Amino acid sequence: MKKKLMSVLLAGAMVASLVACGSTTDTTTTSDNTQTQTETTTTETPAADTTATASSVEPVRLLNGKPEINDQMQALAAKYQEETGNVLTVETIGGDTNASDELKKMYQADNMPDIFVIEANQAATWDGMLADLSGEDWTNKTGFELVDASMGTIGFPYTVEATALGYNADLLAKAGVDPASLTSPDAWKAACETLDAKKDELGITAVFGWCAEPTNLGWSSGTHVFGQYLDAGLKADDTTYIDLLNDGGKIDEARMKKFAEFIGMMNQYSDPALLIDGTYDNQVAGFKEGKYVFITQGNWCVTSPDDVSFECGFAPYAFEDGINTIIAGPPSYWVAYSAGNVDGAKAFFNWCAGDSAQNILVNDAGLVSPFDDCQYEAVNPFYKSMNSYITAGNYSGWHTMLKKDGLQNSTCNVFADYAKGKLDADKFVSTMAQVIADYYAQ
Repeated sequence: MKKKLMSVLLAGAMVASLVACGSTTDTTTTSDNTQTQTETTTTETPAADTTATASSVEPVRLLNGKPEINDQMQALAAKYQEETGNVLTVETIGGDTNASDELKKMYQADNMPDIFVIEANQAATWDGMLADLSGEDWTNKTGFELVDASMGTIGFPYTVEATALGYNADLLAKAGVDPASLTSPDAWKAACETLDAKKDELGITAVFGWCAEPTNLGWSSGTHVFGQYLDAGLKADDTTYIDLLNDGGKIDEARMKKFAEFIGMMNQYSDPALLIDGTYDNQVAGFKEGKYVFITQGNWCVTSPDDVSFECGFAPYAFEDGINTIIAGPPSYWVAYSAGNVDGAKAFFNWCAGDSAQNILVNDAGLVSPFDDCQYEAVNPFYKSMNSYITAGNYSGWHTMLKKDGLQNSTCNVFADYAKGKLDADKFVSTMAQVIADYYAQ
């Protein structure tokens, strides 16, 4: 099944990344730009088992931008040291922090990690600063490595991810709503009306767990939600709207209007407190607790069967009739800083593609392996639904990761103003068009 999944995904793998890195102390830093508190969680790596091979590699620092799997990354570091004698320090950035901004600060402070994550459209930003990983053993096990025309093989894929509207299948069943029917705006409107009318009966706070707060979750609204405008309903290799966007910042206003109306429906049926002033932790906790039927995240927000007491699934952002796709593919890549411990990074990557690491990443962290020889089936609660879309060919590419770097920091504010009622659907479209054109003109 793994080989089938990988071969199906390969055609649509347009990716981006949010990060991983390891370390052993608890520290807190504050971004001067966003005034958002960032938790950098690190845990002391246990001393190497006396039976482990003596390490001939210097310690490696890895920056992890997925706080939801911090514990599993720390376990990965401990297992790596146990088996090889090599030390991996994992430093975790909190979910409300922009990993790209944090990396820029680390670079300016001459405090770069050896391994970090980049989005596919950020390769040029690091031109000449990333190690070429060509010829490493792990490259023979996957078709998902990130290859750059000038720098060579620069990206190690650590997971495959999907994003759409995650749902609580138990609540939908209780309300009599079939998620398979949610492939048109009218179907979505009817479902929202039904669910909203049954809030007390269902014990929910709101239909949607959707947060448009730009400081904490601009990375989500400006990248993942905006990405639905670019790709929803398209085949994985269809680049129509990302090509238009990258042609000087142009948009299809008719498509954007339909998208805006769908987002307007989400605004209407969302928890006002979360929508305007929430955080990632608030959003995910509310979904896990059954307060929201839908959540605007991906399979990364619920990683273990123990996280929820209900079946999870994905529904499409069907802002046009017939849209029946989710966005799926590798979300990000680990890269090795060329001025750092490259040999240590390469040694870790080769080990990470092996059985011990894949066991932890798949079975404990709930990730979906990108490696052909991985023997583990993902335990992620969203995997069954995710795999059903992929095997049916109903998935779109991660083309949102190929937009001009940093665009999300501008578009997220348009989502926020729309959520606050400062814009109607038409004004959302015109404002989005202007903001994007201005950004591309810079």
